[in-house]
Amino acid sequence: MKKYILPFILFFSLNIIAQGKLFIIGGGKRPTPMLELLISESGVDKSGYIYILPYASEEQDSSIFYAQKQFLKVGFTKVFGTMVARNQMVSTSLLDSISNAKCIYIPGGDQVKFMDIVKSNGIDIAIKKCFKNGGLIAGTSAGAAVMSQKMITGVELKYPSTTENSEKQGFETIEANNIEISEGLGFIQNAIIDQHFIKRKRQNRLIAVAIENPNYLCIGIDEATAILVKNNVAEVIGDSQVLTLLNTQKINKITPKLSAKNLQLSLYQSKEKFKIK
Repeated sequence: MKKYILPFILFFSLNIIAQGKLFIIGGGKRPTPMLELLISESGVDKSGYIYILPYASEEQDSSIFYAQKQFLKVGFTKVFGTMVARNQMVSTSLLDSISNAKCIYIPGGDQVKFMDIVKSNGIDIAIKKCFKNGGLIAGTSAGAAVMSQKMITGVELKYPSTTENSEKQGFETIEANNIEISEGLGFIQNAIIDQHFIKRKRQNRLIAVAIENPNYLCIGIDEATAILVKNNVAEVIGDSQVLTLLNTQKINKITPKLSAKNLQLSLYQSKEKFKIK
């Protein structure tokens, strides 16, 4: 009988992980139908609450306020949030509130700042427990970037003066070893998320990421647009489009300028679906 215990535990664990959903928003406006779908897909319209994690923001209190306001506009009031600093000791009750939420919502800001905070105090583990318990993890802008294991930070390693806080938009070239990649929450292991994609013309960035990360599906989500991920299938929601890039070939030679052949490009609009294997 003992030889069947491990396979049973593995099967049970995989089923628990598969219960969670992701609602990944590319930034910008959140149209009313999008928020209504987020609420219904999470199940908070029937029971439970939404918990806001504002840790990407420089002004966490404002981030909580405006997130609550957007849900209030669609008639949902059970929305909570708490400000937390890096390395701050957090209570067990806070971690329980996060892990037991029906929906976690991560607003925009700086994705590196968010990861620094949640990894310093165990909040990242609580977020993952929520997902394993069947919760929906939603995020916009920086909150979208943190969904994947490999996370685009928004920093150019070779040209830091041209990145997005300067007068230039940045990412004016497609070069090797220029796009900084860090560690996100890891809900998606084999894809990399980019946001504000079409609006901010981030094609150069995602092309470079795709070339340097063979067999990772690179997903660019535009503003006022989202993907709802269930059971490894993403459905496009919202006003604009989602672009995916896949490089299936290893880089044979690394030179300052990148090159690649036969990149697989797809462009999706609302209600269309694609697989995240």
